[in-house]
Amino acid sequence: MKLKLPDTLVLLAAVLTVFAALTWVVPAGSFDREVKTINGSDRTLVVPGTYTAQERNPSDFSDLILATIKGFQESSDIIVFIFMVAGGFGIILKTGAIEAGLQSVVRWSGQKSGRKRWVIPILVTLFSLAGATFGMSEEGMVFVLVTLPLAFALGYDSLVGVSIPFVGAGVGFAGAFLNPFTVGIAHGIAGLTPFSGWEYRILVWVVFTGAAIVWLMRYARKVEQDPSRSLMYALDQTSKHREPAQANAQITRRQRAVLVLLFLGLAMLVYGVNAWGWYINEIAGLFLVLGIASGIVYKLSLQEGVDALVEGARDMVKVGFVIAMAKGVLILARDGLIIDTILNGMASVLDKVPNAVTVNLMFVMQTLLNFFMPSGSGQAALTMPIMAPLSDLLGITRQTAVLAFQLGDGISNMIIPTSGVTMGVLTLANIPYATWFKWFVKFFLLLCGLAVLVLLPPVLFFAWTAG
Repeated sequence: MKLKLPDTLVLLAAVLTVFAALTWVVPAGSFDREVKTINGSDRTLVVPGTYTAQERNPSDFSDLILATIKGFQESSDIIVFIFMVAGGFGIILKTGAIEAGLQSVVRWSGQKSGRKRWVIPILVTLFSLAGATFGMSEEGMVFVLVTLPLAFALGYDSLVGVSIPFVGAGVGFAGAFLNPFTVGIAHGIAGLTPFSGWEYRILVWVVFTGAAIVWLMRYARKVEQDPSRSLMYALDQTSKHREPAQANAQITRRQRAVLVLLFLGLAMLVYGVNAWGWYINEIAGLFLVLGIASGIVYKLSLQEGVDALVEGARDMVKVGFVIAMAKGVLILARDGLIIDTILNGMASVLDKVPNAVTVNLMFVMQTLLNFFMPSGSGQAALTMPIMAPLSDLLGITRQTAVLAFQLGDGISNMIIPTSGVTMGVLTLANIPYATWFKWFVKFFLLLCGLAVLVLLPPVLFFAWTAG
């Protein structure tokens, strides 16, 4: 008999219980913090050498129950973001413009042999650039609503549909060369010129992006040849993102106008993030306005527009619970005073091994720590004040320490269940976490192997001291 895996919410409930138990086992402790201005923003940084043991603050039953409620409160900006974006997209989807546009892409890709194979490389490269330059993360959830039906229309599955924007942006985030939320902050904390050493980071980005393209194209080809080989084959048959489309339906003038609005909106998103410092509030507002404008252009009635808005937001209820519970795990670890203890234990073993091993232990430790703090900027503020001076003592350049941090943070973001973005994207696509883990873990290990390799040259062959 085939084992049925529990729902994502059940798995997260189990993780919450485990972390509540860890607060009774792991010693409590904390570092002192200080506020410094980094790249124009105030950041709370750990003060190296100030770790002290604290009185235990173990989680009780009420803490366990309240963790999800606090998770809703502390993740309210992200949850509101997904509701607003989904609502706006609900109106856009009501016009049928995206479906008609996707059918046009399918027809275009089938007109000449070889066109279809370029869809994945081009889109993954674009999303990877977004992750590498302006740190696309939560924003990627917007595009999943587009790439899921595109993947189905091209004969692939939901794993491909999610991976195009999510893994694409993820490998770009890991190999970033201009990401202000990881490289920029880490450089500022480490006392390096912001975004210096970009030449080697571009090489790292090319390696990781190329690996993602090859891996995803190989899998897509396998599913195209035999759809039953997909781990999502049964669930995908009932996916709301694969509603049958009329292959010969022609796109209307109003639908073209809606698509033009959509592309202009996405262009404004990219520009706003880079030039105006937009974050999720501004992006949520953009998509709400975009949805309303699309309804007006398509001449939907007021009631049709409202119904589409509510229906789109309704689909995000479970996603909201997933994000809140993932945040609740981190709240239990933070309030139980065990995160700093884990960090201090990691740092204490790094001075006992050769540098070629040490730099990769830094990567491993950053990866493990990311389970507790899946935030690039937050992890930089927590670890770089310790890792930067430690790298000086060990004879490892600070540039290399920053690279170990960004790889450890970026690669694991795509698989850890404590990441609200990861769990939210999977829930949006109706992909069970256990299925994603089973499918993605081999590529995750490949990325870890590539990380080990790209960390060795700055230690063995050249002194990477730019900045």
